[in-house]
Amino acid sequence: MRIIISPAKKMVGEAEFASEGLPVFIDRAERLRQYVCALTYAEQQALWACSDAIAEQNAERFAHMDLRRNLVPALLAYDGIQYAYMAPAVFEDGHFAYVQKHLRILSGFYGVLKPFDGVVPYRLEMQAKATVDGCKNLYEFWGNSLYREVIGEDRIIVNLASKEYSKAIERYLQPDDTFITCVFGELAGGKVVQKGVYAKIARGEMVRYLASIQATEPEHLKGFAWSNYAYDEARSTESSYVFLR
Repeated sequence: MRIIISPAKKMVGEAEFASEGLPVFIDRAERLRQYVCALTYAEQQALWACSDAIAEQNAERFAHMDLRRNLVPALLAYDGIQYAYMAPAVFEDGHFAYVQKHLRILSGFYGVLKPFDGVVPYRLEMQAKATVDGCKNLYEFWGNSLYREVIGEDRIIVNLASKEYSKAIERYLQPDDTFITCVFGELAGGKVVQKGVYAKIARGEMVRYLASIQATEPEHLKGFAWSNYAYDEARSTESSYVFLR
C-alpha cells in the first residue's frame, strides 16, 4: 500500500536528521532547474504566481541551487499545515521506517519523493505552466512516470493529496488498481463539505495514525478517529472513504 501526499509551498533549509540518498528523478529535476534559471525574473514570477518578496527569494534559490549538496530529508523540509500535524520531528520508533516504505510525496519539481530523499528549498507547483522540453505544462512533462514510480506490487494507493497533485496519478490508473481518496469533512445542508485547513490537518494526522498502527491495507484506514473524525460507511464508496466530524 502506498500513500500519496502533496508538498507544501513553505520549506526549511536544515533539519536535525540527515537525508538518505537522492530523489529518483534527480536528473529531471536538474532539467527543470536549468529551465527556471534560463527565464527572466519577470517570467519566473509569472511562473510562480507569487509576490515580489517570494519571487526574489526563489530567484536567488534557483540561481545558487545545488541539488546534490546541503540536503534536507523531504519529510522534514516541507513546512505546511499537513506536515505540522503529521509531526515527523517527533515520530516514535518504527514510524520513520513505515513512512519510508509506504509514503510518497508528489512534487512539481522533484516528481516523487521518499521521505528521506535529500532536497533543497524550491518553488514549483504542479499546476505551473512550465513549457519545458516542448511540453505545455508539468503534467505533460512528467507524463505517467509519477504513476509508475508510486504504484506498488499490491497496486493500492491511498490518496491524501490535493487534486492538483493527485490528478498526476489518477489519469494513468489501470483497471486492476485500487485508488482510495480520503475525504475529511462536515455535513452542511445534508452535503459533505471539506474545509481546506481542516482537511490538511486531517491528512497529516492520518499519515501519523497509519504509521502508529503500521497499516498495510485499506481496511485499517477506517479506524481513524483523531480530531473528532469518524468513518462514515454510508457515505463512503470503494474509491472514496468519508470521515466526518
